Amino acid sequence: MGDVINLKRFRKRVERDQAAKVAESNRARHGRAKSERAADAQRDKRANELLDQHRINGEDA
Repeated sequence: MGDVINLKRFRKRVERDQAAKVAESNRARHGRAKSERAADAQRDKRANELLDQHRINGEDA
């Protein structure tokens, strides 16, 4: 005869595991430190400034 399984506990454990997977993917997608965001913003600003300096005409096309 097999072991008795509490279905409520099993269901709750499965839901916790699924929630943990979702949380992990959200952390990977959205979780960046403020310093990383600031560094990216500064890098983008510098790249745009360099691009603007190399324009042939002074007008925005």
